[in-house]
This record gives sequence, structure tokens and C-alpha cells, in this order.
Amino acid sequence: MNHAFRALLKSMFGSLRDLTPIILVVIFFQLVVFGQPMPNLSDLLLGLFFVTLGLTFFIYGLEMGLFPIGESMAHAFARKGSVFWLVAFAFSLGFGTTIAEPALIAVAAEAARVAANGGVIEQSQSAQLSYATGLRYTVALSVGIAIVLGVVRIIKGWPIHLMIIAGYLLVVIMTVFAPEEIVGIAYDSGGVTTSTITVPLVTALGVGLASSIKGRNPMVDGFGLIAFASLLPMIFVMAYGMVI
Repeated sequence: MNHAFRALLKSMFGSLRDLTPIILVVIFFQLVVFGQPMPNLSDLLLGLFFVTLGLTFFIYGLEMGLFPIGESMAHAFARKGSVFWLVAFAFSLGFGTTIAEPALIAVAAEAARVAANGGVIEQSQSAQLSYATGLRYTVALSVGIAIVLGVVRIIKGWPIHLMIIAGYLLVVIMTVFAPEEIVGIAYDSGGVTTSTITVPLVTALGVGLASSIKGRNPMVDGFGLIAFASLLPMIFVMAYGMVI
């Protein structure tokens, strides 16, 4: 119990340390650049306390729960020796965490609204909902495939740099032919997919899998899955824009 409390306290100090540069920037611009006192100082301090507390529990929860779960499942799949179930889990992990990602929901809804205002789709609510839903499922599908691709890369030992170079070359080529209205959305979709839940689970899965396979280096082979999760949505969303 005392060990857990000390670890939580250490995590809280770490969160406060990480937030300090942001706090200093805000104070500098508010007091020096704008020359105005901090508005609602008590509310700001209370909000800062809650942010620090939330970040502390989030990071502590990742270290306590999600990282061990990801690594233990990777070891279990490696011991089981079933590539099918490993691939199925990788796809489900990528798809499931992405489809519920709040940032993706917000981007898809905003993209549908702008598309309706720009005359790309109808102004009706059903048309916007269909557009946003299609965009979300396209991104989720691409992330699921991306995690599968990353897992297969670890198993086979394929060089990641060649795969990433080939992927971004395809992105550049597709950018030339894709509708202008979808290119920016596609590029943003590559960023919003790396959510706070997906990243630790996928990273733990990659490291655990690389640690379980003979001849694989966890430092060299265990990372890189998130790069695929950011790359493939750009390709799929531009393809989605071409189709619709």
C-alpha cells in the first residue's frame, strides 16, 4: 500500500513537472505580453489541480494496467503460436479503439458539416451523418489493417524504413489525384488516430511480441506500429474521397 502511494505521489510530481512549461508560457504572455492580471485566478488554480490529478491517474493507470495487459497478451499469443488469433486481435484492437476515439468523431462531424456547406454532399442531416460515419469507419478500418501490418512486420522481421518510405511515396502520389476537399481531412485523420488508449496498448503489444519472438530486438522491432497507424488512414481517407 505504501509502495503504491509513493508511486502515485511520484507520478503526480512528474505530471506537475510536465505541466510547468505550459503554465509558465501562459503566465508570461498574460502578464508580460498582454499586461493583464490572470482572470479568475481561483478557478484557474482549481482547474490546474484537476488537470494534474487527472493526468496523474491516467499515467499511473497506463503503467499499472494497460502496459502489462498489452505485453502479457503478446506473450500469450506468442506461446499459443496462432498467427490467426494474433492478427485477429491486432485488427480488433486497432479498429475498436479508433472507432470510439473522440477526436476522430469530432473531425468527422466537422468534415461532414463543411462538406455540406461547400456543396460536396447534401445539406440534410442524414447525408452529413452518412458522410461522417463512412469517414470514421474508413479510418478505423485503416488503423486495424495498419496494426496487422505492423504485427506481421515484427513476425517476419521486415525493415520498417522501407515500408514507411513506400507508404509516404504512395501518400504523395495520391495527394496529386485526390480531391482537394479531402486531402486536408486525410492528413488530419492520420493524427487523430493515435489516441490515448490506442498508443499504450499498441506499443505494449509490439514490445511484448518482439520480446517473445526469438531473434527480435524489442528496441529495434518492438516499436513502429504507431507509425503505420498514422500512415494508412491518410491513404484510406484519400481513397474514400476519390470513391465518393
